Amino acid sequence: MVRLLFVLSLCILATGCFNDSSEDSLKSNESSEASHDLNAKPVIHLEEEERVTLAQNLEIPWSIAKSDDTFYVTERGGNLLRIESDGEVVEQEIMLSKDVLHFGESGLLGFLLAPDFAQSGQAYAYYTYQEGEHIYNRVVLLENEGHRWEEVDVLIDQIPGEEFHDGGRLEIGPDGKIYVTTGDAVVRELAQNVNSLAGKILRMNLDGSIPEDNPFENSYVYSYGHRNPQGITWDNNGVMYSTEHGSSAHDEINLIEPGQNYGWPAIQGDAQQEGMVTPIYHTGETTWAPSGIDIYKGKIYIAALRGSQIIAYDIAEGTTETFYQDSGRMRDVWIEDGYLYTITSNRDGRGNPEEADDQLLRLKLPD
Repeated sequence: MVRLLFVLSLCILATGCFNDSSEDSLKSNESSEASHDLNAKPVIHLEEEERVTLAQNLEIPWSIAKSDDTFYVTERGGNLLRIESDGEVVEQEIMLSKDVLHFGESGLLGFLLAPDFAQSGQAYAYYTYQEGEHIYNRVVLLENEGHRWEEVDVLIDQIPGEEFHDGGRLEIGPDGKIYVTTGDAVVRELAQNVNSLAGKILRMNLDGSIPEDNPFENSYVYSYGHRNPQGITWDNNGVMYSTEHGSSAHDEINLIEPGQNYGWPAIQGDAQQEGMVTPIYHTGETTWAPSGIDIYKGKIYIAALRGSQIIAYDIAEGTTETFYQDSGRMRDVWIEDGYLYTITSNRDGRGNPEEADDQLLRLKLPD
């Protein structure tokens, strides 16, 4: 199928383009002395049948959604793919009211199927666009008919965007609300400004309205003081967790509570300041560049880009182990029925892609 998304590409990523505001920073894992050692052996050895490639030759996939046996995967350049159970990849026609801006870390990012998708055919997407000299992100409602998707409503608009730090994760919480992560768009002070949508976790109703019980009146802001969060999930008790990119290593796992200030740019790591929340775990001098996350049997499984692995964080013990590390840069995870589904991000200009990259993989989780 012809790819119909209009993609505005303003930058070709190469090693020389990076600066210290990128999601991965410039640090080498090999040269870091980590206060939290992530060079542990994998938790389990996956046999051949426990690691299955479901699709390959993807182009910078960013987000996984799943309905029955069908996967929907966004590609950062502006494409939406439907991946059938037999591995067939069908490109979807997606009609948006603005051209997707694929520039550095921006593009077509988060994608979320509505709870009643089977009946309504609706989904939510997060994408970057340019208007004049300004770069923005927005959350939109899509409707599906066959292989065609059309933007039918804009729910949140003019989230500050940039080449780096665009956030982009969409998830539905146990309360039935949609949560949205946004980056600071490389303007640090925006993270502390509760009147800005940048550097935040946002919360909205399914119709895009502001929940009455949000912590700030007439505001989507749920928590603030974030640099570039890209993963959110909840445990069986409804406790919310998020992963976040640090500025100089010090990537974070945070326990998220409404109205709280998570400190960026005033504090990171073990630093403390009155009225600000420190992370429950940080990586010290090691860089993960954590992205999508999910929970299984008391462990948060984290897709790590710079770390090139799936990391398992034991919530009760506060410790980390490497679960999987054989496919390069990892972008998102989806856990269901004892399996972890994940996508690689080796063609984003920062990895070392192999011929089959990028890939959608299924990994058997430990019993």
